[in-house]
Amino acid sequence: MIARIWHGTTPTLKADAYLEFLLQRALPDYRSVPGNRGAWVLRRPDGDVTHFMTLTHWESTEAIEVFAGGDMERAKYYPEDEDFLLEFEPNVRHYELYGGAAP
Repeated sequence: MIARIWHGTTPTLKADAYLEFLLQRALPDYRSVPGNRGAWVLRRPDGDVTHFMTLTHWESTEAIEVFAGGDMERAKYYPEDEDFLLEFEPNVRHYELYGGAAP
């Protein structure tokens, strides 16, 4: 398994609206791709800025490439992100994923 982690920041005043966007649009998109094994949003307010991370689990690099396109290291953005994000980080991070949670 592979974990894919993306990071972005929004003004805190827009954080609730961005979270709603992620939950309604981005996470369902991730989860619709064959080979995706889960998608979560992490949020951390920090004064006037709020940090977001998406954590997705994938069964293979091929599955990630179906989602992200040919360069799986590149971040995928949606047109709506223009309304929220303070910057567009170009890359994501991938980690090999081991272990698991008990049922």
